[in-house]
Amino acid sequence: MAITEAFGEFRTGKTQIAHTLCVMAQLPIAMGGGNGKAAVIDTEGTFRHERIKAIADRFGIDSEAALENILVARAYNSEHQMDLITEVAARFAEEKGIFRLLVIDSIIALFRTDFSGRGELSERQQKLNQMLSRLTKIAEEFNVAIYLTNQVQSDPGAGLTFVADPKKPVGGHIMAHASTTRLYLRKGRGEERIAKIYDSPDVPEAEAPYAISAGGIIDVS
Repeated sequence: MAITEAFGEFRTGKTQIAHTLCVMAQLPIAMGGGNGKAAVIDTEGTFRHERIKAIADRFGIDSEAALENILVARAYNSEHQMDLITEVAARFAEEKGIFRLLVIDSIIALFRTDFSGRGELSERQQKLNQMLSRLTKIAEEFNVAIYLTNQVQSDPGAGLTFVADPKKPVGGHIMAHASTTRLYLRKGRGEERIAKIYDSPDVPEAEAPYAISAGGIIDVS
């Protein structure tokens, strides 16, 4: 399986996609699901049980059962985040073939807090690289899909060119190299959001509208 990264500004739906995926991973394969469990490493305190219940209701599955099928762990610093990834991998090994999805929301937030000084950037990138290498191995070894959310920052170089949206994902080349598919999420008109395939080895660049509903992420007709 592969690593999918979604990046975008606040309120573009990165976490809502994560919640929706956690429920969809449990659906039967005939319904486009993974027929398994999900694991979440929450680094920003954004996981909401009530959101899972509402999304489960939408898909017609028992909300309490849906919650029981999601392993959630809260990380408080980047080292703790790495430890939790190791613990999750051990759980995947114990219950081989049961887990279909691993979410980390967000991959970068704690690194930005722990390594905030300009002189610490190289150490941050080295630690981030170690974590992403571990995640790549987990995806391959346990055949799980990995969904990472990422933040954006202003791109000072973009002001010199005709770029409509001068923002770029945090994490530099290391994030770009580790992610198989990168999705750029942005706000559209009103409540509409736009997902753009920013980089993918097998899917051409394209974009699609979506919206955030009580029952999770939905298509916009």
